[in-house]
Amino acid sequence: MTILFCSSPRATNRWRPHLATAFANRDVRFWPETGDAAAIEYAMVWQPEPGLLASLPNLKLIASLAAGVDHILSDPVLPSGVPIMRLVDPYMTQAMSEYVTLQVLRLHRQDFDYRAHQAAAEWREHGQKNAAERPVGILGFGQLGQDAGRKLQAIGFDVAGWSRSPKEVPGFTTYAGAAGLDALLGRSEILVSLLPSTAETEGILDAGLFARLPQGAGLVNAGRGRHLVENDLLAALDSGQLSAASLDVFREEPLPVTHPFWRHPRIIVTPHVAAETHPSTAVAIIAQAIDDLEAGLPLANLIDPRRGY
Repeated sequence: MTILFCSSPRATNRWRPHLATAFANRDVRFWPETGDAAAIEYAMVWQPEPGLLASLPNLKLIASLAAGVDHILSDPVLPSGVPIMRLVDPYMTQAMSEYVTLQVLRLHRQDFDYRAHQAAAEWREHGQKNAAERPVGILGFGQLGQDAGRKLQAIGFDVAGWSRSPKEVPGFTTYAGAAGLDALLGRSEILVSLLPSTAETEGILDAGLFARLPQGAGLVNAGRGRHLVENDLLAALDSGQLSAASLDVFREEPLPVTHPFWRHPRIIVTPHVAAETHPSTAVAIIAQAIDDLEAGLPLANLIDPRRGY
């Protein structure tokens, strides 16, 4: 059995010792040193070059090194029929919930205003709602969204979730489809996007969506940069339709130093760190999936390429 690992040089260095332990009796190769392509049966990848996966004729499984798979599905010659597994790591789920909770609290507790007052040495108080009076809506109510929702509920927030198709989640009000989206937006004083990157979600965070939120709503985008129409966000902030935004993902990464997001007083920028992959835990999940496939057992967390997630 031969496994190909393909990621950035920095990530490869982080993964090497964990791969050596988890796959001590297996042949692990590191791109671009693939050797005999026909020997490779498993590929662990992050942003593989277009055509790389198609060049592996005996591939049995493609394992994403992250929760998202758009970096794989964007390959125009992606081999058909090879199962693709997204990474579902409880530690990544917890990290995302930490990030979402932090950013929701910053918006709820008016951190943007108080930071500005501190910079101006201005002692000024604002009225403060209770968490129960600040409805939060989560776009993308799968495993990540539900876990973040439970953490926010524990603090006292009124949380509702939206998915493309109907989904019943005990303890939550849920919405689905176009009509459900309008209903969710109308109640969400803070909107969190954890959507996958698909053709349907491209540019979903635009002027039309912002206009359906309550005036002064806040935005957290930890899904994908392609969800956001950047100029529409700037216009919504400048008009007061949105009060502030916390952004972890961007159309171009790293975010160019000249980008207006860096200097906008109502935007928080973080460098795609909401839920980083930790090799120490992720490698065991992928190793178990390979063992299960070799044993003829069904695999969890396989994606549907037609849906994009």
